Amino acid sequence: MNAYLHRSENRGHVQAGWLDTRHSFSFGQWYDPKYMGVSALRVINDDRIAAHNGFGTHSHDNMEILTCVLSGTIFHRDSMGNEGQIHAGEWQLMSAGHGVQHSEINNHDEPVHLLQIWIHPNIKNAEPNYQQISLDPGKHPDQWHLIAGPEANAPMHIRQDAEVKTAVLQKDASLEIAAKHKINYVHVIEGCVQIGEYTVNAGDALVFEAETEVKALADSRMIWFDLP
Repeated sequence: MNAYLHRSENRGHVQAGWLDTRHSFSFGQWYDPKYMGVSALRVINDDRIAAHNGFGTHSHDNMEILTCVLSGTIFHRDSMGNEGQIHAGEWQLMSAGHGVQHSEINNHDEPVHLLQIWIHPNIKNAEPNYQQISLDPGKHPDQWHLIAGPEANAPMHIRQDAEVKTAVLQKDASLEIAAKHKINYVHVIEGCVQIGEYTVNAGDALVFEAETEVKALADSRMIWFDLP
């Protein structure tokens, strides 16, 4: 299988006071020309936000911004009038469109661990949009769960010909990876899996084109990006 393994230790690591983050791709003050994204996938930031801190109000445009809260709770507010808590097991998709302002604040006494994911849209300068769902793959392990896709009936609609799926895979269980599109990007959140001849650990990601299967070498959690 022709593939590329992106090791966790090759991610950028930035610790700035209240924020401890690891960048899969170049972001902010961390830049590496080898890591500029894969297909439409531009950002995966693995963020740990200290108590009573967070990202103040700032602007984005023309980006599909997906947030996966792994532990803790983050408070979201935006210029579209949306505000509220995003808890562990919940997902948020903010389609920035022609422009939106927003903030994410941890106003609790415990840290928050989340993934922030950016995907380039295939429609520019659209009306901004906000979506939020509750979907904990651990409640239904050993199967793929669609999080976002281009179809109107997807749990969250993304402005890109791509699908985002997640799974919790128990040790020794396997799942098929049969892509609709050209490029697969599997990011392992926790645990360890085997994809073809590659062992993919927590924080690692594998980029590949062939259809194959993923087998859990330990209890694992992952996100699969099916990309054009």
